[in-house]
Amino acid sequence: MNPNTFPTKGNLILAKNSLALAKQGYGLMDKKRNILIRELMGLIDQAKDIQSEIDATFRAAYQALQEANIELGISYVQEIGDSVPVDENVRIKARSIMGTEIPLVEHEETPLELTYGFYNTSESLDRARSHFEKVKELTIRLSMVENSAYRLASNIKKTQKRANALKNITIPSYEALSKTISNALEEKEREEFTRLKVIKRTKEKKNSA
Repeated sequence: MNPNTFPTKGNLILAKNSLALAKQGYGLMDKKRNILIRELMGLIDQAKDIQSEIDATFRAAYQALQEANIELGISYVQEIGDSVPVDENVRIKARSIMGTEIPLVEHEETPLELTYGFYNTSESLDRARSHFEKVKELTIRLSMVENSAYRLASNIKKTQKRANALKNITIPSYEALSKTISNALEEKEREEFTRLKVIKRTKEKKNSA
């Protein structure tokens, strides 16, 4: 609404309605922001736990891989690694949290097909394969959590910006406009009351003359 709006009762109603909508909008934005922040904090905790598990699993995997390289030879282990098929069982969907689209990664876990025989390999190679398979699963989970956290953080920033605009600009503007119109109407009513009193006195003097 234009701040230079004429001070009428109709415009006062419009200003108050706009003020009420702005306050309601701020309340919704504030609620949305708090919900998104709670979701983000939960994802951050998840990411820390998964990352810690990945680090531990990676250490175990590389230790087993080093043992396998020593026992079987680097070239042979690399040849076995190159024969592992590409995993194409990852699907990415989406779900919404307060209007924020975040990824939902689905991975169909299937038994890893062995591409080598037990006769010419060692237990360390089996342990390395098992650990790296676990790292893959954890990495898929971590990518989903981190991407979700990034999108939530971005939306929180936008929501905070809109909430601040409502709180610091829009709401004070409509409050000031409502007050200005109310004061102008009250002043106009006082002037009208005074004018009517003067007219009444003038008539009474004419009638008594």
